[in-house]
Amino acid sequence: MGDTGILRAREPGTKDPEFPLRPIGRFTMWVRVSLVWLVIVTRGILTASARPDVAVITPDQLLAGAPLAVEENSVAIVDDKEVLAVNAEMRDFLVSHVSSRVSDYIKLHELLHAIINEGTFGLEYDETTRTATETFVLRQGNCLSFSNMFVAMAREVGLDVEYQEVDIPPDWTYRNDAFVLNRHVNVLVDLGTAGHHAVDFNIDDFRTSYDRRTISDKRALAHYYNNMGVERMQVGDTTSALLYFRRAIADNDRRFSPAWANLGILYLRADQPAYAEAAFLEAVKANPENFVAMSNLVSLYEQQGDQERAEVFRKKVIRHRNQNPYYRYQLARDAFFAQNYDAAINHLKFAIRKREQEDQFYFMLGLAYLQKGNEAAARRWLTRAEEIAATDVLKRNYSNKIDMLLSAAD
Repeated sequence: MGDTGILRAREPGTKDPEFPLRPIGRFTMWVRVSLVWLVIVTRGILTASARPDVAVITPDQLLAGAPLAVEENSVAIVDDKEVLAVNAEMRDFLVSHVSSRVSDYIKLHELLHAIINEGTFGLEYDETTRTATETFVLRQGNCLSFSNMFVAMAREVGLDVEYQEVDIPPDWTYRNDAFVLNRHVNVLVDLGTAGHHAVDFNIDDFRTSYDRRTISDKRALAHYYNNMGVERMQVGDTTSALLYFRRAIADNDRRFSPAWANLGILYLRADQPAYAEAAFLEAVKANPENFVAMSNLVSLYEQQGDQERAEVFRKKVIRHRNQNPYYRYQLARDAFFAQNYDAAINHLKFAIRKREQEDQFYFMLGLAYLQKGNEAAARRWLTRAEEIAATDVLKRNYSNKIDMLLSAAD
C-alpha cells in the first residue's frame, strides 16, 4: 500500500478512550461506525445452537418485520444517492478554497485547511449520523458524518479516496438501557507516488498501530443505515429503525453482521424473543467473531432459563475477552491503581505479546516497575514507549514524562 500518513482533521478535543468492563448478561447495541471484531475465537456454523422448539425464522422473515406491525408507507428514509450528494453551496466552497490545476497533494492540504480552519468552516462533533450535505450545512456530526462529507468533497475535486474501518480499542457507553459500542471510520486518500494519507475527524490520539482496512462504498452505506437504524430505535421509532436496518442488509451488505445484531435488539424491545434470537444467530453466522451478538444471546438464554445454551456462548465471549490485549490493558490499569503491581505487569506483558507496537502498554509497564522500585526496568520500558511512539509530539511528551518520573524517583 505504500507509506501512510495520518492527517488529523478535528479541532475539538476528545477524552482518551476508556475501556469499561461490560458484564455479560446485559443487552448491547452497536452504534455509529467501524464495527469490527478483534480476536477469532471459533469458526463454524453456530445456527445449530438455535432452540429446536422454535419454528425456523428465515432471514427474509426477519427483514420483513411482520411481528413489529409497522406502517412502512408512513415514513421516508434517506436514499443511497443522498448520502454522498454534493450541493451547489458545497461546490462553491470548493471552487473558493481548492485549486483546480495543482497536484493531488496540494488539493488535499487545501481541502483540509479549508475544513478545519475555524474561521473558514468550523467543525463541531456530536452524536448524530448525517449525509454529506447535512454535515456541510450544519457543520456537525459524528465521525461517519464527517467522513461522508469529506469523501464527497474530495471526490468532487478529483481526489482518489476510500472509507476505512479502524480497529480502535473497545469504547463502551451506556445509553437508553443498552450498552453502546462506539467504533470508528475514517478516510484513506491515495496520492499516488506521494503515498497514502488517512484523514481522521474523531480521534486526537489516533495510533498507526490500529488495524485498518479500506471498505467499499456499499459497506460504508451499510454503516450509515445501521447507524440511522440505531438512532431511530433509541427514540422509539420502530418503523424507521426496521427500514434502515433492512436497507443496511438487504440493499447494501447481506452479511453486515452489526445490523443483524441491532435488528435483534429491535425485536427484543418489541417483546419478540424468538425473532431476536434468530437475528442474533444470523449476526453470528454472518461473522463468527461478533461477540456482541453472542453476549446478547447469553442474556436472552439466561432470561429464558436456558443455562446450557447461555454457557456455550458465555465461554466464547470470556475466551475472546481474555485474549483481547486492550481488555488486559484495562485489567492492568485496575491492578495498578489497586497497587497490585505484579498483576499489572503480568497483564501488560500479555498485552505486549499481542500488540508489540502499543506505546501506552510499555509506558504503563514502566510505571509499574517504577512503583516496585526497579528503576532499571522502569527506564527500559519507558524508553521503549518513547521509541515506538508514532509522532514527534508524542515522543516529546514521553521524554518529558520520563525525565520527570525518573528524577522524582532518585
